[in-house]
Amino acid sequence: MTSAIRNPCTSGVTTERGAFRPAITIGLASLGVPRVVLHDLEIVDESDVVNLLLVFGPMLVWVGFALLTRPENPLRALTWVGLGYGVLLAATHQLLWNRAFEDDPPRLGGNLEGDLSPGVEELVLRFYAVASSVAIGLAVGAVCGLVVRAVLRSR
Repeated sequence: MTSAIRNPCTSGVTTERGAFRPAITIGLASLGVPRVVLHDLEIVDESDVVNLLLVFGPMLVWVGFALLTRPENPLRALTWVGLGYGVLLAATHQLLWNRAFEDDPPRLGGNLEGDLSPGVEELVLRFYAVASSVAIGLAVGAVCGLVVRAVLRSR
């Protein structure tokens, strides 16, 4: 019978399926939350150096951690981290929605402009925000996983 831990003597952080343990996955994913909060509260400007560090810093940590721990399948491991990041991104945006848009709430344009009630319009926009946040998280995680896989294969 195989153990759930692939190699507890070395890293102790990967499962036999090649993904990080849930606590590590959530911990790495949560590194992106401060930027979302600071952005939604308009504390950091998009052109700030601090913002750039908050955007790319978590991803560099993800890649660095995966390079150190060498999960069997870095694409899978970091895609899970990306999914966690996307879910946290979506939840944070939803929690801060009213504060972020207190003066100028978003509105639908084009063919749908003015066709829906304000409540339905907000629901559509919030759904789109959730879906796009999760998609962005998955994409970022997958790209980071592909980078790690390429680096590990080149060694």
